[in-house]
Amino acid sequence: MFTGLIETVGTLHAMEIQGEERLLRIRGGFEGDAVALGDSIAVNGVCLTVTDQAPELFAVHVSAETVQRTTFAHLRPGAVVNLERALAVGGRLNGHLVQGHVDGVGWVERLTPRGRSLEIGFRVPAAVGRYIVAKGSIAVDGVSLTVNTVAESGGVTRFSVNIIPHTQQKTTLALLRVNRTVNIETDLLGRYVERLLGSGVGRCGLDEAYLREKGF
Repeated sequence: MFTGLIETVGTLHAMEIQGEERLLRIRGGFEGDAVALGDSIAVNGVCLTVTDQAPELFAVHVSAETVQRTTFAHLRPGAVVNLERALAVGGRLNGHLVQGHVDGVGWVERLTPRGRSLEIGFRVPAAVGRYIVAKGSIAVDGVSLTVNTVAESGGVTRFSVNIIPHTQQKTTLALLRVNRTVNIETDLLGRYVERLLGSGVGRCGLDEAYLREKGF
């Protein structure tokens, strides 16, 4: 489990293509033995396991399923990536609960300066967008953000977020350009609620009508 608060950025040092899979070697900004074999680490929001470790470098294996579902198919050596180690038990949860299980890929549609901040507009398939709500939480390339606006149109969901100067300086989001792809993970609570409503829990009194009556 992660928080979406990026600890540091790293650089993709090398990539080995192994059939439909990938082995990524990342030069990270972690010091000393901060990363160890078997550790879970979020790379651009994707939970991966450290399989090899050397001074200033670590390796992670990316399965075919992950390559297909994320932006990793387009990564090339030299790319800058967001890095976050797993949340320690008892640690402070300053962002939101992020699993590192990417729902799908989104596209940058616009970049609009707002004073010192930057508003970024994205589009995602409606199948992903159904879980995005205004003022809810979302992870974009592993960064915990608050959704400003959401709009549905023709099988596509568009949403916007605001990137404050601190986030621009500490993550890769300031490097985004129009038409670039990003990893999107929606708030897991929405997926659990949908699953419960579709599994017959409504027979116990919790259904869509009940939630609407209570103002949800």
